[in-house]
Amino acid sequence: MSQEIINYIILILGTFLISTILVISFKKILNSFIINYAKKLKTDATNFSFIKNSVGFLIYTLAITFVFYKIPYLRSIGKALFAGAGILAVVIGFASQKAFSNIISGIFILIFKPFKNLDIIEFKDGQKGIVEEITLRHTIIKNFENRRIIIPNSIISDETIINSNLQDQRIRKHIIFSISYDSNIDKAMEVIKEEAENHPLIIDTRSDQEIEDQIPKVTLRVVSLSDFSIDIKAYVWTKNNDDAFTLNCDLLKSVKERFEREGIEIPFPYRTIVYKKDLNK
Repeated sequence: MSQEIINYIILILGTFLISTILVISFKKILNSFIINYAKKLKTDATNFSFIKNSVGFLIYTLAITFVFYKIPYLRSIGKALFAGAGILAVVIGFASQKAFSNIISGIFILIFKPFKNLDIIEFKDGQKGIVEEITLRHTIIKNFENRRIIIPNSIISDETIINSNLQDQRIRKHIIFSISYDSNIDKAMEVIKEEAENHPLIIDTRSDQEIEDQIPKVTLRVVSLSDFSIDIKAYVWTKNNDDAFTLNCDLLKSVKERFEREGIEIPFPYRTIVYKKDLNK
């Protein structure tokens, strides 16, 4: 092996080693900047996170360009590739269509901000979690089982999502309680109202005028007369998604216990079984 080839190999290895060190260093610097200054500057951390994830792509692209420029043999290959740029563009276009689609979708997410880092989002198929990171290719979401859902940006851009943090984090939680037809509806509604209003996580969204007009803090409606139950829906306001979940669980427990003490029956279906042999008698 000639000395010239050895020098080229050293150049290639050295270039990519330096590039890797630069990528790691820049990501650490940007990560520190995001943590320390994003809140102080009142800037959305998602913007910096996306830039951080673009650093590696840019540095390695420059490294490859530098290697092609410095090595005459590769430079001639590069000229040949440019000579056949039309065919190459078609090939690369088909091969990398999905990759470019994800990158463009990631940029659109960054610009239009349907969600950002730390937002709680939910998809129409029921998947729900916290946005951890938006990269060039995909978005990483941590669900409430502490598992990571990795979704390509092109797919998430076409999805219908519910963002619990967009503009106003408050949630009006709808909780349904069922009672039997023999139970007193007014008494059941009074129990639900008392339990809900006494819960520490409930918030009062009424205006001064509504308070003066004695509009109740918790709205209750009979929403259904089912096959074996009367369904009452409670509308309660909380600060955010986590409080809404906790409030829902607590009220289901406390209202059930109050119903037992107050003699209000929580129904269950009754079934009458008729045996065929009895019909012949």
